Amino acid sequence: MDRRSFLRKSALGGSAAAATALAAPAIAQGNRTLTLVTTWGRGLAGVHDAAQRAADTITAMTDGQLTIDLKAAGELVGAFEVFDAVTSGQADMYHGADYYFVNQHPGYAFFTSVPFGMTPQEISNWYYQGEGQAFHDELGQIFGLKSFLAGNTGPQAGGWFSKEIAGPEDFQGLKFRMPGLGGEALGKMGASVQNLPGAEVYQALASGAIDGTEWIGPWADEKAGFQEITKFYYTAGMHEPGAALSLATNLDVWESLTPAQQKVIEIASGEAHQWNLAQFMDNNGAALQRLQAGGVKVLEFPDSVWDAMGGAARETLDQYAGDDIYDRLRESYNASMAASSGWIQQSEGAYRAQRDRVMG
Repeated sequence: MDRRSFLRKSALGGSAAAATALAAPAIAQGNRTLTLVTTWGRGLAGVHDAAQRAADTITAMTDGQLTIDLKAAGELVGAFEVFDAVTSGQADMYHGADYYFVNQHPGYAFFTSVPFGMTPQEISNWYYQGEGQAFHDELGQIFGLKSFLAGNTGPQAGGWFSKEIAGPEDFQGLKFRMPGLGGEALGKMGASVQNLPGAEVYQALASGAIDGTEWIGPWADEKAGFQEITKFYYTAGMHEPGAALSLATNLDVWESLTPAQQKVIEIASGEAHQWNLAQFMDNNGAALQRLQAGGVKVLEFPDSVWDAMGGAARETLDQYAGDDIYDRLRESYNASMAASSGWIQQSEGAYRAQRDRVMG
């Protein structure tokens, strides 16, 4: 039995059988239209932009031979249904945060972010120069996907809270929105963790259904309007120090494309990854200043909270040990992170400290 047969029989189970597959991608006069579903509500700052950027670039670079029809969350399938939609053939591609799909395989978390994981430069080093892309492909062979990184939010904020956090005990019973393994770690600290699509977070916070939320960073958070509800904002978090986004194509669709079309998707994904990171990083500083001017209290977690988060993160990451792909992936990820971090700290880190000291 090949891996895609295994997928159809076990990983997707009934959901694949229940999904109504669309006809093969529309082909007219040599042109094809591919349906791209996303985990993002239409217009969500930055994340929807990354999906649209990749879609538009693919269409433009192929001179319309491939037209990408982007469907935002809820327009064809729900935000958390895009993985199954693409693996089953209901849609051709998805754009999203792969840590939403740790129920499919915990290794997918590493292609967005894991607690106390990689910064944006570190994940780029691992993915493009180390073994990251190969591991993405290995998981894709199981689930019938061909994936690339196609966006990065930069370091994400610790989040918005209804009250100040004085110590780890303040997480007990706290209803907090946080996806991925970071959310699992927060749960081990006693929080009641919710995994909500981005488009639903504002209403949940406004209604009191949750006591707090992380989203992305100052610019996207300001656009979402969380400052209208609470004024306690923690600007550094352990959960997503450099969250990557992914563009995944159904493997049968991918293999039906010409080599030139495949290369366009790869290049468009890489361009969206770098463009999106610059978009977030360029906008965050000014947005933070506006939030502060509007009365938002900018805070940092005390060391006791960071220590508790560290213990919860190790426990979370360790609980998946024993799976062959996960173990090899985690070892590769950690080795690359250590190597990159050492040089970055001694070069860029030292330079920044001296720049701040000398230039003030």
